[in-house]
Amino acid sequence: MSGCLYSQIPEAAPRSTESKAPDTTAVDSGLLPFYEQKLDWSVCHKTFECTTVRTPLDWSDPARGDIQLAVIRHRADSGHAIGSLLTNPGGPGASGIPYVRDSLDFFVGDLRASYDVIGFDPRGVGKSTAVKCYDAAEMDSYLFDIPAAARGSKAWTDEVTHSNRAYVHACDANSHGILPYISTENAARDMDLLRAVLGDRKLNYLGYSWGSLLGATYAKLFPERVGRLVLDGGIDPSVSLLDSAVGQGIGFESALRAYMSDCLAGNDCPFRGSVDEALADLGTLLSSVERDPLPSSDGRMLGASSLTQAIVEALYVKASWPTLTVALGNALAGNPDVAFLLADSYYRRQDGRYVDSLLEPFWAYTCMDYPHDATADQKAQAQAVLDEKAPTIAPYWFAPDPCAVWPYPATGVPGPIHAQGAAPIVVIGTTNDPATPYKEAVALADQLSSGVLITRVGEGHTGYNKGNKCVDRAVVNYFVDGTVPEDGLRCG
Repeated sequence: MSGCLYSQIPEAAPRSTESKAPDTTAVDSGLLPFYEQKLDWSVCHKTFECTTVRTPLDWSDPARGDIQLAVIRHRADSGHAIGSLLTNPGGPGASGIPYVRDSLDFFVGDLRASYDVIGFDPRGVGKSTAVKCYDAAEMDSYLFDIPAAARGSKAWTDEVTHSNRAYVHACDANSHGILPYISTENAARDMDLLRAVLGDRKLNYLGYSWGSLLGATYAKLFPERVGRLVLDGGIDPSVSLLDSAVGQGIGFESALRAYMSDCLAGNDCPFRGSVDEALADLGTLLSSVERDPLPSSDGRMLGASSLTQAIVEALYVKASWPTLTVALGNALAGNPDVAFLLADSYYRRQDGRYVDSLLEPFWAYTCMDYPHDATADQKAQAQAVLDEKAPTIAPYWFAPDPCAVWPYPATGVPGPIHAQGAAPIVVIGTTNDPATPYKEAVALADQLSSGVLITRVGEGHTGYNKGNKCVDRAVVNYFVDGTVPEDGLRCG
């Protein structure tokens, strides 16, 4: 995810809000009241249409009640849509409503002309029935207050765990009973419902990052309903939570090295010497703010955790590297305000408020999708790997997290996804993607019985619409014409 700004959407007269009849093929009778819904669309945001869809709270027992999914639609520019193109920007926990509303230009040319583009907030997220934990002031305290005890000590672990326990208790108290049902598998079942009530026989879908896991899970559950799926920034579904965290740490260290090389080649870099020397100086800065946090203009204190988060946010998109240079230069001079702007971008914090915050649903999905069962020895081994392969980031990467005190057992189990019988599924991996390392996209494409891998050679998170015409052309041709890219296509 990134904090990028996107171009404004031109105004146009809204189209008819009529919809096709729902697809109820092979639907169990107990689910027909959901699959037979007729959607009540209304014009929203001038050129879009919005609606809500009822979905079962518990797919294993639909009689337990329902929750709401918020949906936004942009009609195909041609007026003659191939069908609906569902999208997900990642997270887990990123809102799909502003993604479509504010960045419609991502769906370039023939793609936007050919499909009704659909954004939605998955269960637990944004304008759908959402996970709610803290108000803004409480969230500020949870995210930015610095523990009194020394990092790594028993007292520090106890202090962070106590903070997590209070946070989790608030999530459970304020989310109206939905926490046990926030999972990628349930979200994938919701996505099949959306497909059906939109009147499509097959799912056409573009998912980024966690959205790739959501799409792969859909293909596992409904291989016969797979239309044209593109999974960008592919996640390996067989990887444990601990191994995923290690892979991300190494990925961000690799991206940090690429950033530092670029920084040192310019005139404004606050570091000098070789990349290794500059990273050692950055490590010194991190340890310095860990000992003596920097006061910001709004009263928050920048410690190593928040500075690390600022660095991570900037590494998602190469266009943010100049901002990171300013942030680090200012922090070296004692001013943390730009670093806080980057950290706030990650947390969706604007003017002291959290807008479409992803943190609350992020932990809900993570804690329900992955068993939190790593042993002390496994954690120690993971730390040792990071110390060796990600020395700048390693001291600040691991901390007690909410899953250790989550009130419900995980329902997900990591494992490979094959989706035998599905139509071709395109997986995109970027060679120096820090958040979803390239090897995970390769693994996902290999696991899928119909997986097709596109490689984008470059920096940053995900590959489509990142300025690579080879990737963009392959994606658009697949969605519009059904032309399956060559497996192993490499786009430099």
